[in-house]
Amino acid sequence: MNETFERWQSRRAFILAVTGAAVGLGNIWRFPYMTGENGGSAFLLLYIVFVLLLGLPMMMAEIMIGRAGRRSPMQALAFLSEEAGVTPHWRWLGLFGAITTFFILSFYSVVSGWSIEYLIGSVNGDFVAQSAPQIGASFDAFLLDPLRMTFNHTLFMLLTMSVVAVGIKSGLEKLNNVMMPLLYLILLVLGGYAVTTDGFGEAIRWLFTPDLSAINLSVVLNAMGHAFFTLAVGACALMAYGAYMPSDQSLPKAVLAVALLDIAVALLSGIAIFSVVFSHGLDPTEGPGLMFVTLPVAFSELPGGQIWLGAFFMLLLVATWTSSINLAEPMVAMLVGRGWRRGRAAALIGSLVWLVGLLSVLSFSSLKDVHWLGDMNFFALVTTVPPDIFLPIGGLLIAVFAAWQMPKEAAASALGVSPAGFAVWQVVVRYISIPLTAVVLLSSVI
Repeated sequence: MNETFERWQSRRAFILAVTGAAVGLGNIWRFPYMTGENGGSAFLLLYIVFVLLLGLPMMMAEIMIGRAGRRSPMQALAFLSEEAGVTPHWRWLGLFGAITTFFILSFYSVVSGWSIEYLIGSVNGDFVAQSAPQIGASFDAFLLDPLRMTFNHTLFMLLTMSVVAVGIKSGLEKLNNVMMPLLYLILLVLGGYAVTTDGFGEAIRWLFTPDLSAINLSVVLNAMGHAFFTLAVGACALMAYGAYMPSDQSLPKAVLAVALLDIAVALLSGIAIFSVVFSHGLDPTEGPGLMFVTLPVAFSELPGGQIWLGAFFMLLLVATWTSSINLAEPMVAMLVGRGWRRGRAAALIGSLVWLVGLLSVLSFSSLKDVHWLGDMNFFALVTTVPPDIFLPIGGLLIAVFAAWQMPKEAAASALGVSPAGFAVWQVVVRYISIPLTAVVLLSSVI
């Protein structure tokens, strides 16, 4: 269980890497339709509150373990368990996290392949003058075509694993240094475009005018679950990034910066999307189809619409690419920690994930009616159980280990705060974050 010698080259590199891990489908696809389905401003307000009360302390806990252990997640947990004199079985939490990320990446790659298809279609002008039924039918035809789905899935996996195979400095860090500023540039351009649309004022009012009457138990639970999901906690992936964290960097400040950048992406994407939606009198409560059906309809009717739509799907592709690398890294790091060469480990993990992803591809065609659990086909199963149940389980166990099991000195040193600050963090995690995570898990199971 040798300590890893890889490190992020700078504090900025670490922040960009963790932001890239957090920013993905949750911010650009899931946040807008969740906001639309849960009352707009009411959901947004609760989401921000739960990011601060649930997401921030949990992110700090997961990164702290990696920083203290300086090993792959499974090895770091084994090492710290030995240091604390507690059961060595905590190491299996690292394996559980790897299994969770394995299945999430398998469908993440398939859905990200949709953004490739839509980016190409936008550039070609395929959505110009198309009605909602026509675009919906085109999307359904794409899902029923396993060859096109497999091609995009394969291309995305190659993009992901080729970066992971190169390593931290030459691969992940260089990509994040280019792609994350590009992501924010595209978002700002889309936000500037949204200001010029007729629906901008209505979108701002809908998103930011407090409407406490819209808050109910369902909205609270959905906001809590989304805050947990969007920050990428619970799968030990951030633990792997923490192992590469510079020794002189402030963990609380870095995590706060990541959380604020993550919220900013969600807000800017929401403003851009709902400005276009309201400009055409479309329904903001469209649900998951908001991005792949509603938006192409709206953009196709605007001047230069295909350019703006192409920019939007380029944004989605960049966000999912950086997030998928975060999902793959801990699995590869686990094999590298056991003596594997990084390129070989990346090839093996990528091949296995690709194979399992084919089950998601075929879930829209030949395996559509094959039920794996209840009435769920494989795609429905893998997009429900790992993110909604496995992630909260992992997050809950990570928080318990960090706040109750880790050696206090190692935890305080890795967190990098004063004794009083460490005591506050410990109380928040033990008595606020852990109970809230248990509620997220219970509501998901129910």
